[in-house]
Amino acid sequence: MVVVRTERSTDYEQKLKKKVQTSGCAQGTVFGDLMEVIENAALPKTELRTSWLYALTHKINTTPSLYLEAGAIHGCVLCERDSPLVYMEDVGRHNAVDKIAGWMFRNQVRADDKIFYTTGRLTSEMVIKTVRMGIPILVSRSGFTAWGVDLARRAGLTLIGRARGQRFIALSGEDRIVFDQDPRTVTEESARHRRKAAAHDE
Repeated sequence: MVVVRTERSTDYEQKLKKKVQTSGCAQGTVFGDLMEVIENAALPKTELRTSWLYALTHKINTTPSLYLEAGAIHGCVLCERDSPLVYMEDVGRHNAVDKIAGWMFRNQVRADDKIFYTTGRLTSEMVIKTVRMGIPILVSRSGFTAWGVDLARRAGLTLIGRARGQRFIALSGEDRIVFDQDPRTVTEESARHRRKAAAHDE
């Protein structure tokens, strides 16, 4: 562990004394006051239309990618309404998220009207990273953990899991979802657009 000294006063040493075990990758560790990030969150109550959700999942899941070809990789997509803006992939889902955060910072992209899509599970770390970026909506084609859902509800984050074809599970922020498209008009996901070895996603 390395502590860098700067001219600005910091409280890193105090934060390093606090450890929180997280729900991703069997068990992770976050240093600092985790609940302060969640409890002080001020996310906008941005609406999510089901027509956007159906369109996004179709566009993302039919776009050629390493995720679909190999399976042993994670993808993250920054979206606005029904349009994917940027797609990032990495062997680690946290790295893929950080690539999106870096792209937003470098390009001065606002977060309050965006949707964040990930191929990975909705763990506590994914929720925390999304809240830190100020993005009000987090969507995944995969499952979720109980603590991830709990933190999303505390932070006021709209959380959508298992978004594939006609289906999705609203886990948090259900009141901000606008049901403007009949799911019967949505084409179910084709087996050829599922990543390899994806049977455990069902």
